[in-house]
Amino acid sequence: MSNPPPPSSSAQTGAPAQRRVLIKPKRLEGDRGPAPRLTLTWSSFFGAGYFPVAPGTAGTAAAIPLWWALSYAPQWAYFAATAAITLTGIAAAERAGRYYGVADSGHIVIDEVAGYLVTMAFLPRGLFAALAGFVLFRICDVVKPWPANFFDRDPRWKNGAGVVLDDVFAGVWACALTWAAVWVRQRLFPT
Repeated sequence: MSNPPPPSSSAQTGAPAQRRVLIKPKRLEGDRGPAPRLTLTWSSFFGAGYFPVAPGTAGTAAAIPLWWALSYAPQWAYFAATAAITLTGIAAAERAGRYYGVADSGHIVIDEVAGYLVTMAFLPRGLFAALAGFVLFRICDVVKPWPANFFDRDPRWKNGAGVVLDDVFAGVWACALTWAAVWVRQRLFPT
């Protein structure tokens, strides 16, 4: 006669067992109604979020031409566009997250677009700045220095605002690092 297995600690406390997710799901099963096509188009930044490998990197890369175009605009217009993308991105990420059943689905990359625009604020137009900003933003988006990690991990922020704000704050850090990289390059290789 064998003994039954000991109850797990979650069964003893009455808390549901939690599984560690190694790969973030892009969409959970279930019918959530018709697809909100405009929302999904914007939240995926015109489909960049559907790139099969590293959609966040694809979304950031898709933001580079937008930054380049906005860099010709007056500074107030750049900030107005960044604010508009951030605010509409929050709304789109919220709705898309509900549709996918995953608050921070990999298909949602409008947060990377907003974060990259924050990264590139005030920076000079040029290939070095664009690429340094791209690399440093991707690093900050993965590492998530404070307060980006707060918005990424706190359960109260598992919504559209948290999805976008963690990238906006990663963009603030990446902006400072990109400025430092540009400054060092100008000192080492003056033109």
